[in-house]
Amino acid sequence: MYSYINGIITDIFPGSVVLLNNGIGYKIYVPNPFFYKENEEYKIYLYEHIREDEHSLYGFNSIDEKDLFLKLISVKGLGPKMALPMFATGSINGIVDAINRDNILYLKKFPKIGDKVAKQIILDLKGKVSSNVESNDIDDNDDVLLALSALGYKTADINKVLPKINKNNSVEEMIKEALRLMLK
Repeated sequence: MYSYINGIITDIFPGSVVLLNNGIGYKIYVPNPFFYKENEEYKIYLYEHIREDEHSLYGFNSIDEKDLFLKLISVKGLGPKMALPMFATGSINGIVDAINRDNILYLKKFPKIGDKVAKQIILDLKGKVSSNVESNDIDDNDDVLLALSALGYKTADINKVLPKINKNNSVEEMIKEALRLMLK
């Protein structure tokens, strides 16, 4: 199994990149290929997925992302192709927080993740995942956005009130404050 690979990105595709290393171009599936720039050198942490009819490489920007990915694909019903898009936002804190706080709505926002898989992720991984990266306001804003969206508010309207709410409050208080602002 590979741990990581250093090389130069030669091609960027919608779901993958090609990394040149010692004259070999490795096709690596990555969460957000547009994070990379052609002709620049990168270190990509790898997971090698081998099946009878498939041999694929999945790449990550940090060892923390790779570790969380490995835990996610251990969940029944969640394979590498379903887990990879969860990292496209670049926020592993949001995923970890959602798992540890039973936030099914957050997990369901990812492609192909429905109620059943979201509940299974929480059941299998709650209390077993953590992030070494400090939490930030973006994750809380995501929670507020998801909650207000679930209540039927439009994203454009929600984005108008998000900058006005107090970021030092808990997520619940932020939602209440956002609702008060929305009703004005």
